[in-house]
Amino acid sequence: MHARHGSPRGSRTRLSGMARRKSLRGQLYRAARDLGNVQAAAKGPGAYGKRVVRRRVYRSTNGALGRLLKSILG
Repeated sequence: MHARHGSPRGSRTRLSGMARRKSLRGQLYRAARDLGNVQAAAKGPGAYGKRVVRRRVYRSTNGALGRLLKSILG
């Protein structure tokens, strides 16, 4: 869940309620992410938990790095 808005990260809806068409690239990335989740879950709860933690850490560090670079570069 995205912390500020309470909606899943990457969900796109307009105020009128019409869903926005997702790109093929976005659909492929989501399918790959879902497949990775299924494979990790098949290995057991420990593997899935590690994946969840790893993805959360990557998201936060990438966000922090992006903000740093944005502040430096303009």
